[in-house]
Amino acid sequence: MAVARRILVVLLGTLGASSLAAPPATPLPKTGSCPSGYYTSGAYCTPTDSARTALPKVGSCPSGYYTSGDYCLANSTDSRAAVPKQGSCPSGYYTSGDYCLSSR
Repeated sequence: MAVARRILVVLLGTLGASSLAAPPATPLPKTGSCPSGYYTSGAYCTPTDSARTALPKVGSCPSGYYTSGDYCLANSTDSRAAVPKQGSCPSGYYTSGDYCLSSR
């Protein structure tokens, strides 16, 4: 019973930590050239299976992201979640470049 409880605690801890990581790559409206790991499909940049999260570039990219075309591309699959900054950042996020970045 104690072993099962430890496994559950580890799994819940892992899920909690990963929920603040950058979300999985999703299609983005195409603006200029698509970022690395994405291809043009209609009016969108569609991610390949190995694509990292991309954000439309608004000013300077947040920490953990770099410029790729007209987008900010996550350095890794465990980069923090980011949203373009509009006013002050929501609870659990802080300012990074022109974005709000999750605190984890």
